[in-house]
Amino acid sequence: MKKIIQTENAPKPVGPYSQAIQVGKFLFVSGQAAIDPKEGRIVANGIREQTVRAMENIKAILQAAGYNFSHIVQSTVYLSSMKLFSEFNSEYAKYFDRELPARATVGIELMLGALVEIAVVAYKE
Repeated sequence: MKKIIQTENAPKPVGPYSQAIQVGKFLFVSGQAAIDPKEGRIVANGIREQTVRAMENIKAILQAAGYNFSHIVQSTVYLSSMKLFSEFNSEYAKYFDRELPARATVGIELMLGALVEIAVVAYKE
């Protein structure tokens, strides 16, 4: 059985998708850019600030479903340029303890103004 997860503490979807879908013990969180949930637009300019905003959006969705960062088993990261990897990585790492999720990082064209987008899959017993 699947359950749609929606919270006002994360940006509303900008297209035909859900913030997250819970299926059994798994939670699939849609890609989150650095969109401020109150403003509805990207408000941060640098990769460090955008990474923090994207991760805070993910945190809000995880919490709405009763999960946290320790439950993330996989993440997919999209960067507007792989030159941003080092700065992105240093901010991203702050959200995890010693058990790090599997991850793929891809350089790709993103929506206007976005430097990073992050999607995650979480699992909770």
